[in-house]
Amino acid sequence: MEGKPARLSRTVMTDLVLPQDTNHYGTIFGGRVMAYVDKIAAITAMRHARKPVVTVSSDSFDFLAPVKLGEAISLEAFVTYTHNTSIEVFVKIQSENLMTGEVTTTGSSYLTFVAVDENGEKNPVPPVIPETDEERMHFDTAPERRRLRIERKQERTRRMLPPET
Repeated sequence: MEGKPARLSRTVMTDLVLPQDTNHYGTIFGGRVMAYVDKIAAITAMRHARKPVVTVSSDSFDFLAPVKLGEAISLEAFVTYTHNTSIEVFVKIQSENLMTGEVTTTGSSYLTFVAVDENGEKNPVPPVIPETDEERMHFDTAPERRRLRIERKQERTRRMLPPET
């Protein structure tokens, strides 16, 4: 299967933070941000695969700064790595004070998706071709993230199994 440049999957989404999006501190609900992240990452993965995808995992999500009422929230995502049927997507979240133009990076996350067919079976995806320094950095560090994800899943699965009697 022929590879695709990461730039072809790059997706940007911007929204205005309104009162219904915020908690009693006047900052956006973390769950709302996580929903935006999952949505943009899924769009990005589908752009790359040109197939339906399902979310498999989200790496640790760190909120670095709040996004405040009246600010714009902007998310940018691109495919960083693929492996057979899986697609890793990096998402960067920023806020913008629309009155001053100040932009703050408020969080980031890696999500993994699996491409599926009409029966929900795993489906192969094309390799990703990094072109920029940023894309190469994410690509080069992806195998280690994948290894850690697999270990984390195995450990969680082991803990969920009933004890042997």
